[in-house]
Amino acid sequence: MIKLYGYWRSTAAYRVRIALNMLGIEYQALSVHLVKDGGEQHHEAYDTINPTHLVPTLIDGAVELSQSLAIIEYLDERYGENTLLPTDAVERAIARGLSQDIACDIHPINNLRVVQHLADVASFEQTAKAAWMVHWIELGFTAIERKLALTSGDFCVGDRLSIADICLVAQVYNAKRFGISLEPFPAINKIDSHCLSLDAFRLAAPEQQADAN
Repeated sequence: MIKLYGYWRSTAAYRVRIALNMLGIEYQALSVHLVKDGGEQHHEAYDTINPTHLVPTLIDGAVELSQSLAIIEYLDERYGENTLLPTDAVERAIARGLSQDIACDIHPINNLRVVQHLADVASFEQTAKAAWMVHWIELGFTAIERKLALTSGDFCVGDRLSIADICLVAQVYNAKRFGISLEPFPAINKIDSHCLSLDAFRLAAPEQQADAN
């Protein structure tokens, strides 16, 4: 059985859980607590699995993969017959671009290790850390909202669910955590609400995970 090393509130692991559910793939979830005991991702047991000390890591037999977007595309190509990417070349590029807007531009600078570093090096207090998160998410969402005005239907790229929706929903979860209003982002809000009505998204939600606390 496929193994997924992750953490209940990890945005990147959330993405992979959604994809696994969308593709109907059974998997074993293995928790790597990112805060307890200095962060289990830094312990030797996990270091041998993923030297970047990040989650998720997916193990499928002899295949060991990290980075959520690469994992999702692997799963889609191997088990999903490319159902999570549009068949049209232009739409496929749009879906990948929106995914990277989120996974490469918004999420990394709000990652736990970045925020921890701000506290350690720049003495950011909790309110300053929260303001940092809000600033970058709102800036990113403002751009994505404009893009969605040109591409979206029920989903980010027309009326077909794609990897872009998976990335968006996971990032919206973070936005809600920090009290960001979605009122200025009607397209994002509509897509998020629509996706969360689907079982694959609902069952992948952070609070539904066994290690949620």
